[in-house]
Amino acid sequence: MLVSVISYIDRTTLAILAPTILRETHLSNQQYGFVVSAFSLAYMLGNPVWGMILDRIGTKPGMLFSVTLWSVASASHAFAASFSSFAAARAVLGFGEGATFPGSMRTATETLPAVQRSRGIALSYSGGSLGAIITPLIVTPLAIAFGWRAAFWFTGAVGAAWLLLWLLIPRPEPVERMLHTRSPFPWFDAPVWAFIAAYALGSLPLGFVLNGASLYLSGALHKSQAQIGAVLWIPPLGWEVGYFFWGWATDRYLGSGANVSGMRGVFAGLAGASLALALVPRIASFALTMLVMFLMMFLAAGFIIGSLAYANHYYQRRHAGLIAGLGAGSWSAVVALVMPGVGRLFDLHMYQTAFALASLGPALGVLCWWWLSSLTSRNRGATAPA
Repeated sequence: MLVSVISYIDRTTLAILAPTILRETHLSNQQYGFVVSAFSLAYMLGNPVWGMILDRIGTKPGMLFSVTLWSVASASHAFAASFSSFAAARAVLGFGEGATFPGSMRTATETLPAVQRSRGIALSYSGGSLGAIITPLIVTPLAIAFGWRAAFWFTGAVGAAWLLLWLLIPRPEPVERMLHTRSPFPWFDAPVWAFIAAYALGSLPLGFVLNGASLYLSGALHKSQAQIGAVLWIPPLGWEVGYFFWGWATDRYLGSGANVSGMRGVFAGLAGASLALALVPRIASFALTMLVMFLMMFLAAGFIIGSLAYANHYYQRRHAGLIAGLGAGSWSAVVALVMPGVGRLFDLHMYQTAFALASLGPALGVLCWWWLSSLTSRNRGATAPA
């Protein structure tokens, strides 16, 4: 959980300080979108790569190396002054941070019994939302007092502190022994792609709000950097609450003997509620805008926990790191594709179009998941013995 906190401190510091950094470095919103894409593409690649590495060499040494890499990359932002230097720093940061959720997933699946696993995943993943909550409250006054570059020295320092703690914690004995057979991962199974669709597209509003909220509040609502920093903890609070609520609800639901295919109604409800994101540019109230963003992150947590439970139903724990990596990596790929376009729409003040397109992601994800899940059910029925 703590390393997830740090990963989101590192990645959201740029998003929070973007209005100030873009003004001082003369970057456009579209260039900022491409900088976000550099992170997201590297993060997309890093997630499955680190998932396979952690599945093979173990969580402890793998996380030690990855956090060292990304802490150095985070601190290097303090030297950036151009589009290329920001993009390079973000790319290395993104690749290193690809180990975050594979490490979280492996820790939860190694040390907790199945009936507690969704809550364990929710707890370890919740560090990301907690990091997003506390970052504006820490880095905004730090940047106002000492300049935005000081904020990135801070992010590198917290990574170094975590590395010392990680070295002191002994590796626990697994509650269940991991299987040591090395069967190949079924890349072309329908459940794999159903999981990817639900995770990546269902939680698209999460990436949209994380990376675009400060620019919207600055450009459309004309809020200052101090005003933005004072409220930007509110949307991630919905994400944090969502992790714990959906982790508890999913364990309770699956513990009652329900089948994962019965989650269709839940996913459909989440997608329908996510359409409210399209209403944000029509809302004049600052407080109501923040409330809708809070709700979007709460709903996105439902997609993340629900899709991970779906994948864990089909695949054994020896693939836990890779499964987590595929989920977070596919989400990052979608964010990488979307954010340059979002930045361009923001430059043109076409906020309604940007928010409307982002709101459709969950509905598209549910439709893909529903279709692929149906294929899975039919195939399993066709191959079942008479």
